[in-house]
Amino acid sequence: MRESQAADSPAQESAADVVIAGGGYVGLSLALALKQADPSMEVAVVDPKPMDSLARDPRASAIAAAACRMLDQLGIWDEIRATAQPINEMIVTDSKLRDTVRPVFLTFAGETGSAQGDEPFAHMIPNGAMLPALYKAALALGVRFHAPDTARDFHQAGDHVSVALASGGRIRAKLLVAADGVRSRLRDLAGIRTVHWSYGQSGIVTTVKHERPHNGRAEEHFLPAGPFAILPLPGNRSSLVWTERTGDADRLVRADDFTFELELERRFGHHLGKLELDGPRHAYPLGLTLARDFVRPRIALAGDAAHGIHPIAGQGLNLGFKDVAALAEVIVEARRLGQDIGGLDVLERYQRWRRFDTFQMGVVTDVLNRLFSNDLDVVRGIRDFGLGLVDRLPKLKGMFIREAAGFAGPAPRLLTGEAI
Repeated sequence: MRESQAADSPAQESAADVVIAGGGYVGLSLALALKQADPSMEVAVVDPKPMDSLARDPRASAIAAAACRMLDQLGIWDEIRATAQPINEMIVTDSKLRDTVRPVFLTFAGETGSAQGDEPFAHMIPNGAMLPALYKAALALGVRFHAPDTARDFHQAGDHVSVALASGGRIRAKLLVAADGVRSRLRDLAGIRTVHWSYGQSGIVTTVKHERPHNGRAEEHFLPAGPFAILPLPGNRSSLVWTERTGDADRLVRADDFTFELELERRFGHHLGKLELDGPRHAYPLGLTLARDFVRPRIALAGDAAHGIHPIAGQGLNLGFKDVAALAEVIVEARRLGQDIGGLDVLERYQRWRRFDTFQMGVVTDVLNRLFSNDLDVVRGIRDFGLGLVDRLPKLKGMFIREAAGFAGPAPRLLTGEAI
């Protein structure tokens, strides 16, 4: 954080209670949650992308049952339900790439595969449906958008924070929320340090068509280079999160379609028939990034700005939704009590709620990735015994599914489907 070099003219300054830097899932859902709970609250969202680009996002995301309840409470679930694919079953295999048979060591299906009753533990939702729905709902409630624009700097001054925009404007607010991604500029300006290391892996993300139906089954194949996840989408389509060593991932993304599809088929298998690419392919570097602190006076980190973890457990986005539910509840309750929503005493409640859970998930995904991303026979034997043991113990299995669904531990009200 540093003081801006020049002050904007009064005509360029606007006011808000909360400024959210970042108009992705976390920023949009937080803005919507705050405005829905307290219509008098002035909320501004700043994002470098034009908002009409949200519908063009070709990716899909696995949304845990608790987060789906939050989206329902926020009023957008009915709009996106038709595009969502429930995950009814999940299988886990562990094999070498050259193995012709992949034995299934762990299965989540039927009652064990549901969160509560017949509720699926997760849904796959296209980003191009969810993001515009969040934006439209927030806009309808009066959230103010500055896009395309960037929060380039901020200056804390007693009872407020002054946020400087790249466009030359300035917003005076009680609280700044940095939801600007894993390489958060605002986090760095706030002087918040991180724990970070790279895995030397990249995640290839794409969509495929296949001949036969998936019946709502997700698959996670642990291969020597990393996990290969097949996640069901509506129709005979699936979303892939394919982990490879970074050099190999870059070569695969640059390869022609024929070469890419051959390598894809080796990992995907033939159980769903002929495969065909159905979208662009991108590779994202994978690493662990955990902010040492989630708050400073008048600034709070949320989503990837606070934590970036390996996708092996599919919990990255759901951790961000947990941040939203917790931070929204803390802010709204403090405002109702007449407290300073940007005061460190208020923000510390959010940090206590979220930091341990985030660090715990970061450690779990780090250990899982190191345990499963190797080709050592002795290690494979140990981990396969562990998977088989979990598969044979219903109570332990149920604990894992509740964790995946987002129902483990005390949850903010939005994640239980309740209003703040």
